[in-house]
Amino acid sequence: MAGAVFIRSFFRYPIPSTSIVPLLPDGTIVLIRRRDTGHWALPGGMVDWREDISNTVRRELAEETGLNLVKIRGLVGVYSSPDRDPRVHSICVVVAADVRGEFNIQDKLEISEVRAFSPDKLPKADELSYDNGQQLKNYLEGAIALH
Repeated sequence: MAGAVFIRSFFRYPIPSTSIVPLLPDGTIVLIRRRDTGHWALPGGMVDWREDISNTVRRELAEETGLNLVKIRGLVGVYSSPDRDPRVHSICVVVAADVRGEFNIQDKLEISEVRAFSPDKLPKADELSYDNGQQLKNYLEGAIALH
């Protein structure tokens, strides 16, 4: 159309992601050590196109720890603060899950170590990546968080 003015809009949206509080049968919590920060973290990652949260949990858990999902226990919280992760604005759905199996890192470019910690021996918040300290705190307190 001659003379028409078209305004191009660019929309930015947060990226959906998940973190998992993996619980072994002995009650220990599994954490991964990230290569990019050198800090401990909960396993997890971005939701792939046409993937639901349950499948993301299953996939990320296997890729980062080698463990198998037995069942998702429940929601720990939803974390959406724009500054929670310096790499990208993500909305992170955090779940607690029963897991089993043997440690076997599939994604060795991202993860350098996997270890189980008793709840009273977890790394301190400043030794954890991003907002994983808050996520673990919320899990241990048993309240569903919305941040």
